[in-house]
Amino acid sequence: MVALNLRVGQTLKRRLAARAKGQHRPLSEQARRYIELAMIAEDNPDLPFRFIEKVLAGTAEVEAGLAEPVAWGRR
Repeated sequence: MVALNLRVGQTLKRRLAARAKGQHRPLSEQARRYIELAMIAEDNPDLPFRFIEKVLAGTAEVEAGLAEPVAWGRR
């Protein structure tokens, strides 16, 4: 990972800091998360934001080994 200096207004910084605190993340991680989400949303304008968030959460669960296989067609 590389460092990136980014200038933002004081209001945006306060809002980012509040969200970061609420989600138990450092300010830099919160900004990185929002940038990643914005890029995904921009690349997929037809997908709702909440859907993108749920796909990312599901991917994280799979990577953490929390997913269970589904037996399609079996009862």
